[in-house]
Order: sequence, then C-alpha cells, then structure tokens
Amino acid sequence: MISIIIPILNEAETIENLLFHLIDHASLDHISEIIVVDGGSTDGSQALVKNSGLKIKLLHASKGRAKQMNFGAKQATGRILYFLHADSFPPNRYDQLIIDEVKKGHQAGCFRLKFDSNHWWLRLASWLTQFSWRACRGGDQSQFITRELFDEIGGYDERFIIYEDNVLINELYARQQFVVINKQLKTSARLYRKHGIWKLQYHFWTIYVKKWFGASADDLFVYYKKHIC
Repeated sequence: MISIIIPILNEAETIENLLFHLIDHASLDHISEIIVVDGGSTDGSQALVKNSGLKIKLLHASKGRAKQMNFGAKQATGRILYFLHADSFPPNRYDQLIIDEVKKGHQAGCFRLKFDSNHWWLRLASWLTQFSWRACRGGDQSQFITRELFDEIGGYDERFIIYEDNVLINELYARQQFVVINKQLKTSARLYRKHGIWKLQYHFWTIYVKKWFGASADDLFVYYKKHIC
C-alpha cells in the first residue's frame, strides 16, 4: 500500500486538480491514504482540500517542506511513501509503476519529468531526466521510498529549508538505491515563467555548486531568499 504525502503552502491554484488526478489515475486498492500537510496557507488551500469531497487527511505542521513531509510520514500507514509536490502530476497508473519497481527490489526512485512549457531548454532538461545521472534529479520528479529505508535514513533533513529533496536523494544514490521510472510526470514551469528561464537556471546551478562545495543549509537558504524567494 502507498501513502501519498503532499506538502502545501498556498497551493490553491493546483491542489484540487491534483487530488482528483491522483484518484482518477490509480487503483484505490493500492492507495493507503492521501495526506496533505499544510504549512500555514492563507489562500484558501485548506478549504479546497476539505471541500473536495474526497477522503483526504489534512494535517497541519510547521512551515518548511522537510518538516511537513516528515510529519506526514509519521502519520502514514503505507509500506511505500510517495512524496509529491502540489504542482506535479504523475503518470497514469503511477501506483502500479511504483509497486512494480519495489517488487524488483528498488526501494526508492522517481519518474521522468516533463515541464508544461515548450521552451527548448526546458524540453531538453525534461528529456535528460530519463537518465540516472545524479545532476538530473530534483524534488519536482516526486519521490517514492519504502518506509523501512526512509526510517533507516532518518527522513528529510529538517535543517534544510530548501534543497531538502536533493539531500535525501544524495543519501539514496550513496546507497545505490534509486531508480528512474521511464514514464513522464508533468510539472509546472511557473517559477521559470516568473523569474525568467536563464536567470532561474543560473541560480539553481549556483545552489547546486554551493552545496557541492559544502555550503550549509543556512547559506543555501540565504541565497535562495535573496535571489529567488
């Protein structure tokens, strides 16, 4: 059984559509629960979840994706945890695709990425995510991981306000426990549209390099807050 965990903060634009998408594109026999963990939304996101008519667990946690996802994981009952951003829509039968990989012995992984943009760079970046290269990974691709392995690692590192997905992915690559499912998950390019593709890509690369050279969680957040947030 899969527990889907979605951290949100002001995601009224997409959260309702995502919840129905998750129900419509999976077998409910495989889904233990869908858990939405709110970090203090003020745009009506909580009401949309409550009024969706779906059986969704709406939890409240301190702001910060790592904290929210860890909190959701503590409440989850499934053997497989599936962490998903509110603007990322997994492929049809995502549940069976994940279960098939776990049965093969792959305890963690993600899907290929496809941005909702036709810009050539984002199309190229999307195409590259089919490969297992570490540099092509990110939280927007979603993350499935067995409960056993998640607990063994200790969950998401809550010191990281940003880059928390990549820190966990680094742990998984170090353990050689990561697989890329060759099916496309569609995610929003809204941040690229807001800041400009090349400007945002430059800042993302800078954050990646800073972490590579040992930047602390606070250093990364200060840079992100100054240039992106």
